[in-house]
Amino acid sequence: MKPLAQTEIDVTLPETADVVAKTEADWKRFFSLREMGVYYALFLLVAIISSLTTYMGGMNYLSVVNLTNVLYQSSLTGIMAVAMTVILITGNFDLSVASVAALAAAVLIGTADFLGFWPSVCLAMLIAASAGLLNGAIVQFVGINAFIVTLGTMTALRGVVLLYTNGYSLSVQDSHVIATMKAFEGGRHNVGLLILAAGLLLFAFGVLRLLQTPVAGSRLKPAALGMMLGGACLLGFSWATGAKLVVPNPVVFMAAFAGVVWFVLNFTIVGRRVYAVGGNPEAARLSGINVIRYKLLAFVLSSASAGFAGVLFASRLRSMNPAGLTGAELTVIAASILGGTSLFGGAGSVVKTLAGTLLLYSLTNGFNILNLGANYQGLIEGVVVVGAAAIYTVGGYRRNPKAR
Repeated sequence: MKPLAQTEIDVTLPETADVVAKTEADWKRFFSLREMGVYYALFLLVAIISSLTTYMGGMNYLSVVNLTNVLYQSSLTGIMAVAMTVILITGNFDLSVASVAALAAAVLIGTADFLGFWPSVCLAMLIAASAGLLNGAIVQFVGINAFIVTLGTMTALRGVVLLYTNGYSLSVQDSHVIATMKAFEGGRHNVGLLILAAGLLLFAFGVLRLLQTPVAGSRLKPAALGMMLGGACLLGFSWATGAKLVVPNPVVFMAAFAGVVWFVLNFTIVGRRVYAVGGNPEAARLSGINVIRYKLLAFVLSSASAGFAGVLFASRLRSMNPAGLTGAELTVIAASILGGTSLFGGAGSVVKTLAGTLLLYSLTNGFNILNLGANYQGLIEGVVVVGAAAIYTVGGYRRNPKAR
């Protein structure tokens, strides 16, 4: 009987060693710069700016008013960046989002006085979605690279905006439409208790996942720790604001849209197929996935979200300058890159994209508080984006040396 027992021990120990090694590798990967870099950068930036503003006797950077302002400023870019993440995951690119948003805003402002607000919103959204369908059709059926196609439509749609406005600024005159726009874009909600509840649920769900995962015999799930950390951050934020955070509608829209896209990408068959389409289109096609359909829908989603951002932009100002939102597409793409979304498809995270968006606007907000000039802002933001891309690229090479 002793030789049998010894044999069982000899078989079990290597398996346990493999489990431990895999678990350690999972934790190291989870806390690596490639996986968590955008969060490290965001927390470090907030800490530095808070320290500088306190030292210089300026306004409190972490005040509820300023945090709400950062969220509000980043909301439109955040909406477009979430959809940009989806289209990048599918392996495509969209440079036309800012022009689509500007066209939707111009259509809304130009027609709201005689059509009414909601019919004009529907018309603007229809035109925006049609632009995305046009982009997708040219890319998928004609076979032209998405970068070239959307670069062309970006220029063409900006020309359409100039033709539509005749080079002049448009504004809304009807008082009822103006009131509706103010209510739609400027409405405010107290989401403090909602953030508290979300933090508690996320933290509890992470703890349950850890408790349900045996320590021996299977690998621990680093994602469980991620949920706990996310829940702890939300709880800390709720405590800092006294569970009272009043945010305008665009922030609510951004959070709701990001939540839906995050859920679809992570917990549905559609989400798994989106990642498969971007990771290996031929393998996805052979497995029965309609690759063309998913890539087309990604273009439509991107342009539709840009159209909605344009509607919010027009509702915020109740006017539209033909040069409005120029260059916004670069900020949207930068936010996705900062979040670690691959430019080659198959990888991306909605939550990290939002963190990248907040990082960019925290930089801008901090520069304004510290009275730094616009030249410094552009320089530092450019360095941050290139640095983030370098971190993700080097991290990818280390994980897959054959990629070189």
